[in-house]
Amino acid sequence: MTLSIDRSIAAEAAALRAHFAQTVLLIWRGPGFNSTLQLPYEAVGADDHAPLPALRYRAMACARQLFVFSQSGEVAHAEQLFHAMRRYFYDPTHGGWFYSVDAKGKPLDTTKDLYTHAFVIFACAHYATASGDRDALRVIDDTASLVQARFAESGGALLHAALDADFSTVRTGPLQNPLMHLTEAYLSAYETTGAPDFETALARLADAVADRFVHEATGSIAELPIGSADNRLEPGHQFEWFYLVKRAGPVLAQSGLEAHLARAFDFAQRHGVDRATGGVCAALDESGGVKDSTQRIWAQTEYLRALATRGRDEDLETLALQIPRFQARFLHARGWYECIAPDGTVARADMPSTTPYHLATAYAALPI
Repeated sequence: MTLSIDRSIAAEAAALRAHFAQTVLLIWRGPGFNSTLQLPYEAVGADDHAPLPALRYRAMACARQLFVFSQSGEVAHAEQLFHAMRRYFYDPTHGGWFYSVDAKGKPLDTTKDLYTHAFVIFACAHYATASGDRDALRVIDDTASLVQARFAESGGALLHAALDADFSTVRTGPLQNPLMHLTEAYLSAYETTGAPDFETALARLADAVADRFVHEATGSIAELPIGSADNRLEPGHQFEWFYLVKRAGPVLAQSGLEAHLARAFDFAQRHGVDRATGGVCAALDESGGVKDSTQRIWAQTEYLRALATRGRDEDLETLALQIPRFQARFLHARGWYECIAPDGTVARADMPSTTPYHLATAYAALPI
């Protein structure tokens, strides 16, 4: 990598971080935060940052905001979110975490959702690191134990995506996305606590994903177990998995996922990234045909992070071009565009409270 490219990437990354600190965080400390309930609104308007009508609040959205403010060093705001998450979403009867509460903070959707539980573990790991709050460590341990005891397939290593409130009935079987975020959560929990049980759980989970979700022809990790009808391959998730497996290093080595994802990266980049705009599409079919052409901001951030993580000279050259294309296409003075059509039309203009998590994780991986 030449010195000029190095300097270019550092300057571009600094501009992204400045926009995040000066624009994005201000939204969610201010108009995007319900100071009465101490919960983030689901979304705010693009022009005036006014909260969209509050029909629900999700535990996952609260957890993502807890991560964002913990990582940003704003521990006082993070502490409010941590206590609100426990107050509204924890189920004192059956254990675990409700999916959502209503506009008044009463349980709404009492589904026990693996995606939600993964983000509780993930966010509490970062909050514990930032704050030293030992209650967060207890939440990590209790939630991880519950996940292994309640969500596991009978006789298998995979975990169900959703169960009913008392864990007695499976609503949705194993899906890629919650398993990926559980991988992310266990990595963060292991880094925070050093507990070897998380290392063991990571290796077991990776082996199961490799066995049931890898599309052998491309190395991609599919959204549904291989052989499911109407399956799809999401480029953004290939880039996201690539980062996670690289970060885990030898912990996941036995699974073979690193070799698979090296091929998946190339497949996703070749078929899922628009050469003219750099936009990453939402989904491909198993032959590389575009299945969903929508360009969602989170997939763009995962492409930036994956390029920085692979870090070859050609990746960094691409990254130096991709950052300003991303900035021009998806960011604006009052925030960001959530979804864009291939022709550049804004497909979703409001700004969800969940998106700053994606911005923060991507920007943290970019060179300084």
